This record gives sequence, C-alpha cells and structure tokens, in this order.
Amino acid sequence: MMEALQTANRELPDIDAIAFTEAPGLIGSLLVGSGFAKSLALALDRPLIAVHHMQAHVISNLIEEPRPSFPFLCLTVSGGHTQIVCCRSPLEMDILGETLDDAVGEAFDKSAKLLGLPYPGGPLVDRHATDGNPQRFVFAEPQIPGLDFSFSGVKTSILYFLQEQIRKDPDFVEKHLSDLCASIQHRLISILLKKFRIAALETGIQDLCLAGGVAANHELRAGFSNLCEELHARPFVPNLSFCTDNAAMIALTGHYHFLAGSFSDLHATASARAQW
Repeated sequence: MMEALQTANRELPDIDAIAFTEAPGLIGSLLVGSGFAKSLALALDRPLIAVHHMQAHVISNLIEEPRPSFPFLCLTVSGGHTQIVCCRSPLEMDILGETLDDAVGEAFDKSAKLLGLPYPGGPLVDRHATDGNPQRFVFAEPQIPGLDFSFSGVKTSILYFLQEQIRKDPDFVEKHLSDLCASIQHRLISILLKKFRIAALETGIQDLCLAGGVAANHELRAGFSNLCEELHARPFVPNLSFCTDNAAMIALTGHYHFLAGSFSDLHATASARAQW
C-alpha cells in the first residue's frame, strides 16, 4: 500500500475511501483483508466499500484504454468461476450463464494433476500445448442447454482415457505430454468460446471482453480474437497483469461504488462463496 501511495505521490489522508474484497475467495485471505480495511477506514474516518471479486474482474476491462462501451459482454474465467456476464454499467451486471459444477480454471488444474504436472497446472498446460497437436486426442464435449457450462464430464473423460492408455503403456503421458496438453486445452477453450459465441449472437452486443486468470491463456486469447473478427465485434482483453487477481480492479470497482454513494458498514462480512 505504501508503495502505491509513493508511486501516486499521495499520502494516507488523501485517500477518499477504503475498498476491499468481500467475496468470494479463500476465507483466510478475505478475513485478513477485510480486517485491515475496516481498521484503516476507522482510523482515517473514511467510508468503507465492499467489492465483489468477480464484479471487479469484469471491471478490469475499464482500467486502461481502449475501453468497451456499455453494454458489453464479458467471459469471466478463473479458478473458481466461469461466467458470461452482460455489463450494462459499472455497477449493473447480469449473469447470462455460468458453470453448473467446476470452473474452467479448476478443470485446467485438475487435468494438469492427472498429467503429473505441479500446481497451478493451468499455465503449464498452456506452455506444453504450444508444442502439441490439439487434434491428436478427442475428449467429451458436454451438451448443456442455454448459456451454462459444465466441466465435470470433460474431466471424467480425460481421467478414463488416461487410465486406459497408461494400462497399455505406463509411459504414455510422458511420450505424448505436449499433444495431451494441446488436446485438453483445445477442448476446454472450445467449450468456452462456443457458448460465448451464442451469447454474442443472441444479445447482438458488439463489445466483447475477457476477464479472470484464465484470460491469460494464449489459445483462449487467440480464439477470442478470431471469434470477434468472425462476428465483426470489438475485442477487449485486459493486460496480463490485470487478468490475475490484482488491487487495481478492486480499487476501480470501489471508485464506481464511491461515485454512486454505495458504502458498507463495519459489519460487512467476508464470505468464501457469496453470490452477486
């Protein structure tokens, strides 16, 4: 915090409000952050602003130029969430579709674990996939109605496939690691973009965005760009440093709450799984 103040050439009394992540996330981290924020707000006599983590990921598209115009659609993908969000204003968002079970980031990490890769495995799958053939192996594609997602079936498909192949050849994963990563990644990304394409066509919205940690994935970014070109839509993807969890997106969301006079009291409670 002090480094941020020095960079901005400001001091603590210059702060207008204190924003913090209320939910969702790891409860221990949320409790530490909320406790510190409440103490600082009380000490400085400044208003307190509770921010929803996933709303902040969507808002990360407004941190830098160029910025999307309202309304815009956002595919929000992380370790804990997978959502298609219609953002009508900085504080008005509708979830059009979301995962019914696991998030895509979790699917990446658990698939990586099956391949013997360390946690977090998602970036490693992305790295190995660059040298692989995404068409080498085919995994199940869930048939979920509407704009919702499901990734549990994909993980099961990958698990059973690997078990069968390893029984035949114990070195199967080592021999085909790049192709496996590329094929797994291709299936997961195709599920995301297929649903997002439907959402874009159904709503007619032309400003399309990515957000969340999985938005750093190279194939997703490339596929998203191609999709926007196909739909003649305007693509917006945050800088890599704003895709993963960061203070800037919490601060900017807090800024919009501040402008709206939307404040919290000291009884605001951190929650690991609170919905919007």
